[in-house]
Amino acid sequence: MNVVVHKARHLQLSNYIHSATSDLLPFIEKGLVERVTVIFYDKEHVPVERFVFKLNLSQSYSSKVEENSLEFALRAFLIKLTVAKPVTKPLPSGSSWEITAYFRALPQDHGEQAQLWIPTDTKQWLQPPHITPIKSMSSEPLKVQLYLEHPSPSEPKVQTG
Repeated sequence: MNVVVHKARHLQLSNYIHSATSDLLPFIEKGLVERVTVIFYDKEHVPVERFVFKLNLSQSYSSKVEENSLEFALRAFLIKLTVAKPVTKPLPSGSSWEITAYFRALPQDHGEQAQLWIPTDTKQWLQPPHITPIKSMSSEPLKVQLYLEHPSPSEPKVQTG
């Protein structure tokens, strides 16, 4: 693919991102993954924003995938990420993040690979989030929607003390 990719300079961060995405691939190919999120947390581990990649991979697509067409669609999709900054909010100091996958069904036949993914203890918002659409793509057999979630303005604030 001829897409400019920004890579993390920190080796451990780069390895984490590569490992998470590579380990998800077999589950995405089988249609088990509904969405992948990058969740940013405050220092109390409460989500402050989520980038949500909603995936739909057609399992019935029997034609040969037009690689050039898919590459072009993915390139246009990924380029849109570079202009998403205006819809994000500054993260508070002490923030952290993680990659989380939401499965349609629990993987049964992947043994060791499935054990790499553990249930999350992510705190959920009590109110429906504020959603900002960023980009969608439909290029058979793959459909992807990217949107940003922020807590609702009416979301109760976590009391620290």
